[in-house]
Amino acid sequence: MRRLPSRLSYLFLHFFAFCYYAQVTNQSSPNFTQHVSEQSKVTDRVSRRLIRTYQLYSRTSGKHVQVLPNKKINAMADDGDIYAKLIVETDTFGSRVRIKGAETGFYICMNKRGKLIGKRNGQGHDCIFSEIVLENNYTALRNARYEGWYMGFTRRGRPRKGSRTRQHQREVHFMKRLPRGSHPTHPAQHKPFDFVHYPFSPRTKRTRFSAKR
Repeated sequence: MRRLPSRLSYLFLHFFAFCYYAQVTNQSSPNFTQHVSEQSKVTDRVSRRLIRTYQLYSRTSGKHVQVLPNKKINAMADDGDIYAKLIVETDTFGSRVRIKGAETGFYICMNKRGKLIGKRNGQGHDCIFSEIVLENNYTALRNARYEGWYMGFTRRGRPRKGSRTRQHQREVHFMKRLPRGSHPTHPAQHKPFDFVHYPFSPRTKRTRFSAKR
């Protein structure tokens, strides 16, 4: 009779351990897709910000997007125009970016009417665009504040209202191009590899000798 309490304790211990194991195993695995989606909507103030320089070629106008000194934005610039050179800053670890004219320093933003305007301060969500790579290899730029509104231009290079844009329209399709005279990488990065020859250790020698057999 003295062993009964110890046996009951042993059974209860195993029962609680089984319940805990069942509870842990039944938990759903982390949803990384949802995590990435949520984090992509938050400004990343920890990671190093990536800055790129390129031109945006409009599929409809056949010209490049430019930011003018009067804060107007259109797609009428030729290749290599000083106002067509854009500086693109990443906002999150995802694909959200801020775009500003390298010459004027004005950010491309979108107001509540869907009109593209230039702003000196581009910290607001109306100045953030999500880069969407399409199946035809063109890129669409969707505004972060106004969901479903895209940066777009007509055949004459005039801005198209964001409320009248859709992802499948040619007006919102762009191609990234390096400015005329730019190189994909810095010339210093084209140095040949330096091969360092280390002396063989006794273990390496035995391995090479056994492989020849």
